[in-house]
Amino acid sequence: MANMLSPNPNDPRVIRTRQLILDAFLRLLNTKDFNQITISDITGNATINRATFYAHFADKYALLEAMLSSAFTTLVVQKLDTEATLTDQTLLELIGALCAYHESSQHCVKKYDSVALLIEENIKLQLEQLILSLLSKTTSTPAQPKALASAATLLSWSIYGVTYRWNQDGRTEAPAELAKRVSPFIIGGVSHLHSIT
Repeated sequence: MANMLSPNPNDPRVIRTRQLILDAFLRLLNTKDFNQITISDITGNATINRATFYAHFADKYALLEAMLSSAFTTLVVQKLDTEATLTDQTLLELIGALCAYHESSQHCVKKYDSVALLIEENIKLQLEQLILSLLSKTTSTPAQPKALASAATLLSWSIYGVTYRWNQDGRTEAPAELAKRVSPFIIGGVSHLHSIT
């Protein structure tokens, strides 16, 4: 029964309403701390009622997750050839895209630190899934799923950590310079993967 009441995600009115909610949330994040934002703040800013909000999102955490997923897709996934394998060039592009993601997230959220853990969990999971997909296409022989999953976790957390630290330290070097400096360490891990699969 709940599915019958769920909005059709392809309906233009549903898309517009969802965008109204996301835009209102983003405006609020620029002026208030995430922990202080209420559903009433969001619905008032979006000029919708609470029932409409809850038809789209379970709570403000689901809304934050949807916003972060959308940003990850726009700033990271769309910058890469997702049909490609994990090459040196793909790795450089991925590091650059993650730098853009961190910079954008910090500009969008007034008090970035209050949601840093939520952002971190979201991005690590999406990044891990993306790298797992790239790795699966990279290996020429069938790899053990656990080995690939472990490699994807290791690589995603490494890339996330390096780009997060770059952002926290004030982005003192260009993303391309950072990518060139750290990629040899990461490429060594990718090369080792070929020997264990």
